[in-house]
Amino acid sequence: MANEKVDPSTVDVDFTAEERSAVIEIGDVEYKLILTTKATKEIAKRYGGLENLGTKLMNSKDFELALDEIVWLITLLANQSILIHNLKNKDDKKELLKEDEVELLTTPFELAEYKNAIMASMLKGTKRYIQSEPAKNVEVG
Repeated sequence: MANEKVDPSTVDVDFTAEERSAVIEIGDVEYKLILTTKATKEIAKRYGGLENLGTKLMNSKDFELALDEIVWLITLLANQSILIHNLKNKDDKKELLKEDEVELLTTPFELAEYKNAIMASMLKGTKRYIQSEPAKNVEVG
């Protein structure tokens, strides 16, 4: 069971995760990229924080290094939806995506396109909903 391939129609993620995800396709399978607290901690370990991530990706002069970073990020973010599914479905666990699978099933052109999905998932994962209430007249006595 733990080694079966992911069928996106059977990956159970909740509505909140759906709202904060961006979808990409790797090897004819759709993966939801989700920025979770767990993923944020991993990014912080690697880059020192989310704010440093963009700088690292955009300023990388080494093409191979840039590809490695994008592959790592895609794998990390795509695995979040699988980890959520596995947490909620202990009897129906899915295999996590591996970096070498991402490398074999994508082209450098696709990885460049996935940068937008990475950024979208991060924006969705960090956006805040602020709801204000109408001001009430308060008398000071």
